[in-house]
Amino acid sequence: MVRAWFMDNDHSDQRKEHHRNPPQFIELDELFKLSGVEYFKLNIDTLETDGILEKLKKERGYTYEDEIVISEGCLQNYEEKLKIFYTEHLHTDEEIRLVVKGSGYFDVRDKNDEWIRIEVVPGDLLILPSGIYHRFTLDEKNTIIARRFFIGEPVWTAHNRPCDNMECRKHYVESFGSGTFVKV
Repeated sequence: MVRAWFMDNDHSDQRKEHHRNPPQFIELDELFKLSGVEYFKLNIDTLETDGILEKLKKERGYTYEDEIVISEGCLQNYEEKLKIFYTEHLHTDEEIRLVVKGSGYFDVRDKNDEWIRIEVVPGDLLILPSGIYHRFTLDEKNTIIARRFFIGEPVWTAHNRPCDNMECRKHYVESFGSGTFVKV
């Protein structure tokens, strides 16, 4: 089962589990209410035959996918890429990741601008809404393989914080006030 918790402010070692002391874990419903992040648990062993992923892709309009391998031996400019992934940023489109192998952490800013760390392992599918500030890092195992999904042409552009004047960010912030976050 996925774990999510509020982080402390010490991020000197990004690959550690950083959490408040004592840890303040949060439930998935609370994660959604605070950030708009959606979570699905899929069975990696039956992924190609159970129809669950295909149904989700159809419902959400995901028409393009690829796979990313993040490990020292497989990713060019590994250390540089990890720094880029860990820099706080947002995207103009949803970020959808399904962990196939390995593990890592997605850190997201909640509606109160506090960090929530989400630990991901095989079978975890996260959907980060457009306009949410976030970052990614590996854990101590230093490897993850994830499938990435997009609506239409893939957009990988990251906009580093601050970019509060972007339309996607404004829409994201407004979604909390209007209660427009709805789970699919």
